[in-house]
Amino acid sequence: MIRVRSLLSALLLASVGTAVSGCAATVIGAGATAGVAAAEERGLDGALDDAKIRVEINRLWFDRDIEMYRQMTLNISEGRVMLTGVVTTEQARADAVRLTWQVAGVKEVLNEVLVRAEGEPGLDQANDLWIQQKLKARLLTDGDVKNINYIVDVTDSVVYLLGIAQNSAEMDRVVAHARDVKGVKRVINHIRLKTDARRNG
Repeated sequence: MIRVRSLLSALLLASVGTAVSGCAATVIGAGATAGVAAAEERGLDGALDDAKIRVEINRLWFDRDIEMYRQMTLNISEGRVMLTGVVTTEQARADAVRLTWQVAGVKEVLNEVLVRAEGEPGLDQANDLWIQQKLKARLLTDGDVKNINYIVDVTDSVVYLLGIAQNSAEMDRVVAHARDVKGVKRVINHIRLKTDARRNG
């Protein structure tokens, strides 16, 4: 039963991660994803719980409005859901938050969704992606940062950070890296320390 649960956990995690073509590749990818999840501070069970939350929120968004599903991004760490993206009305943002709270296991909703009326200038998505990849590369190559514990999202040149820091010094390094990337307007820090009592709440 334990082995079956482990396999199902790996496959579920793989299904919400990067798609890989081919049955053998899917199994290999699932195993690798599960290995990374187990090494994270939240552990495999925590990663699995977050994956289940992701699937359910996406389902609710898709059923409510395909544009909601398309325009917004969600990132999850230990039941803390960070919403980013751009919608055209305050009502759309409120609906996204309301639906997110309906999902079992959600402990906190970090609403970072921007509202821009139709016709306003769009986002420079290529620049946002460049900033995101640049920052991820910096975290990956910093030996004093356990990069697998961090989620980086960028919208309109604003960096949003989510995850778990080993200590204050590590968190400060991550924030400093983000601020140092060219073109970043602002850094929003939602990182929690490993010792934060709220992690067990």
